[in-house]
Amino acid sequence: MDCCHVSRRQALRWAGLVAATPLVAGAIDAAPAVAAGTPAAGDLLVTDLEVVTVTDTSVVLTWFTGSSTAVDQYSRPAPVPADTEVLLGTPGSTAPLTTVLADQTPTAFHYAEVTGLEPGRPYTFAARSAGVAAAYSSLQFPGPGGSVDAPYTFTTLTPPPGRHLFTIALSNDWHHGEETSGIITGNFPPAFQQDAGLPPYTEVMAQATLADVRQPDRGAHGLIVAGDLTAEAASTDAQQMRQLLDSFGTLGHDYFVARGNHDRPHVGTTYDTCTVVPAAPDHHDCWGDAFGYRRQQLNTGQLGGLRLVGLDTTTLDDANGELVPAQLAQLTETLARDPERPTLVFGHHPITWESAVTTAAGPTFNLDPGNARSLESLYARHPGVFFHHSGHTHRNRRTFAGEGDGGQGNPRVEYLEVAATKEYPGGYALLKVYSGGYQVNFYKTRSDLARQWSQRTRGEYFGIYPHYTLGTIADRNHTVVRDLSGLHLA
Repeated sequence: MDCCHVSRRQALRWAGLVAATPLVAGAIDAAPAVAAGTPAAGDLLVTDLEVVTVTDTSVVLTWFTGSSTAVDQYSRPAPVPADTEVLLGTPGSTAPLTTVLADQTPTAFHYAEVTGLEPGRPYTFAARSAGVAAAYSSLQFPGPGGSVDAPYTFTTLTPPPGRHLFTIALSNDWHHGEETSGIITGNFPPAFQQDAGLPPYTEVMAQATLADVRQPDRGAHGLIVAGDLTAEAASTDAQQMRQLLDSFGTLGHDYFVARGNHDRPHVGTTYDTCTVVPAAPDHHDCWGDAFGYRRQQLNTGQLGGLRLVGLDTTTLDDANGELVPAQLAQLTETLARDPERPTLVFGHHPITWESAVTTAAGPTFNLDPGNARSLESLYARHPGVFFHHSGHTHRNRRTFAGEGDGGQGNPRVEYLEVAATKEYPGGYALLKVYSGGYQVNFYKTRSDLARQWSQRTRGEYFGIYPHYTLGTIADRNHTVVRDLSGLHLA
């Protein structure tokens, strides 16, 4: 399954990124190609440590334990189950670290969540399995506005002032119906599939997400899926995804969706039973039949008084994005009805110039530049808009309007790309809304099969995927102070 219908130039950009990081790829795939089996004593590899989530009172660490000699069918270290241990301390202190989590349940795919921490405080930590300290294997990105970290340290966030009102889960790129993950185009690069006998990985990751966000410790009152709900918008896949999401709640009330490029109307006999697109009679809209929204149709909703606006930014036949004049006019009219009302806009394609020039597939992969500047200008004239959520790039990335394009920066509106649900890092973001602002935290899904699949797809694109998709600590964990006192409990 081609991921994005990218051009030859975009594929070459990915190839160039791979070529620029030979040491990373080589280090990840360094295990000798021998048959997997019971590893010899003392050959435990404790690696791929990541500080995934940093909230005001908790931290989530993940890592992998495998064999340094045996490999799996993808020539990657074979999993080796071991215990999970986390120790915490204070940076600069001579006191020994204290064990705060010790789980003897053997697993190769470690997910350690430590709660009860103090807000706004730095911590140093160690993560261990079988007494061996977990090591980083990918770049860790500190950044302003969140937890400015150094290796083996993190700083908990300071929550916004006021009371917590409600929480929205932000997700995208579920790709229901996809069977091979990590292909850019054709058979390039080597990709990954689910093991025989296990449920399809897109179902595993979707079910894990829905189960996670319902849990009391996540507490999502609503869910947004910003595009690419399906692999290629086949009627069966779209209907199954609708049924799955309906188990969460009611469309337009409990969960909200936007169309992605994979959900666009298609041509071919597979789609002939679905509604014809009037402007392109050879295209049939199976996704629209399932979810009730037609191509380039804006949809609105609300949660706790927060106005939610979903955009359809898809073209008919390409991966890049556009907004037709009619939808842009409808958005302008919608915002003008109450320009001060707190508003979250979501759509599949990222907006900002900074996002465009840092996207591996190239600037044309994102929203059309003219449309993007029009949106930024529109948001500047309607002060209630404070947040725009997108997907498409499969990464965690936080940007702002005007950065790098010669325009005036607008820090009032946050543009957040959230990493894909269907593959590494395999998760969603929580937007926790307070009367005095909001807090964003990215979480990986934590079911056994989801953690296993996320670890496998960590090797996508010759092993460089984590460097591109995980993002900075601040991209995926940050607090913003803003007057949202007009909102109410959901």
